Amino acid sequence: MPNTLASTTLARQIIRSGTSPYANYSAACLAKSEKDFLNKLKMVEEELDETKRWLELIVESNIMPKDRMLYLINENKELVSIITKAIVTMRNKINGTL
Repeated sequence: MPNTLASTTLARQIIRSGTSPYANYSAACLAKSEKDFLNKLKMVEEELDETKRWLELIVESNIMPKDRMLYLINENKELVSIITKAIVTMRNKINGTL
């Protein structure tokens, strides 16, 4: 990314929100209950969503062209899909519909 204040600020935001899912998923794996696990997965989903928004802002602000950001955007979408499916599965298990 260009060496500008906006780029640096967005890069720092992505580092924070992009690494948080790792820590939150690790915490989910140590959850005390199924509801605790579900809650921690929701935190992972929220952080991934925040990362998506920062990536979109980089493209929308013309800081980086979309084709250069596509790999990260697609990786984020895949992670969101995986976590969303895990959330749905756990909700169904908790609700007894699985």
